[in-house]
Amino acid sequence: MSRMPLALLQGFVLVARTGKLSSAADQLNLTVSALSHQIRNLESRLGRRLFERGPRGVALTMEGNHLLDAIGHHFDGIEQALHRYAGRHQDALTVSVLPSVASSWLVPRLPRLVARHPELELSLQSTAALVDFDREPVDAAIRYGLGQWPRCISERLFGEYIVPVASPALIERMGGMPDTSLTGWPLLGDPSGRWTGWADKFGMPLPNRYVARFDNTETLQRAALEGMGVALARLVMARSLIECGSLVVLCEERLRVAEAYYLVYPRRSESHAGVAAFRDWLREEAACHEAGIGMPRGA
Repeated sequence: MSRMPLALLQGFVLVARTGKLSSAADQLNLTVSALSHQIRNLESRLGRRLFERGPRGVALTMEGNHLLDAIGHHFDGIEQALHRYAGRHQDALTVSVLPSVASSWLVPRLPRLVARHPELELSLQSTAALVDFDREPVDAAIRYGLGQWPRCISERLFGEYIVPVASPALIERMGGMPDTSLTGWPLLGDPSGRWTGWADKFGMPLPNRYVARFDNTETLQRAALEGMGVALARLVMARSLIECGSLVVLCEERLRVAEAYYLVYPRRSESHAGVAAFRDWLREEAACHEAGIGMPRGA
């Protein structure tokens, strides 16, 4: 038992977690029959049945669950310990970006990055999920928040403002642009309750009720596009819609929020040449964005 081949246990852990011999075999570069033989060998050595075979894959027996609980975290620890030593191509980098930031801000600027650094091989992951840099092969991320991500370097790129926006159809329905106030206009409740902050800052009375409330910014923005009401939009997300005329800014005032956009990366990425090139380019783009953030009423 003390000489149990590590490969048998590794195969067991992968099959247990994927539930399919074929998926685990692909990860191990083995044939399904070879992996199946390994599992039978392990079961024979332990004198225990670890899996129940079924038409849709395999399922752990009670003994199999006990074994996975006992050894699974050890394999996770080995993988994490070896991850930092894996060779990385210095011209290749993987960046995780919020979908809204990727489509409205980063992707329109990427041609300039490619022109400056044609040698870079950029892989963009568009996801709202936070990256676990200890477990995922991601070099950096662009995130929205207060800049407080544990065990990471966070570099502020640019801030965010909110402004009231409406569709041209709603403006026409209301008889034109508002003069000084949004009193009487249908308002859409936002997920962060920022109409209260807007009202306090600019002295606007809040309505007795909102036309509707939304739990995420993208749905709120879509409702404004459909002419349902006035939304407080984040400028970074809404800028392209404002520039093409699909949404119209209703007043000159803007409210700066506490959150901002950050480049976030682990310590291991500090010496990565591709990350350094991306970071330097990103700083310039962020500075240009901050300088040109002003947007006149009706623009």
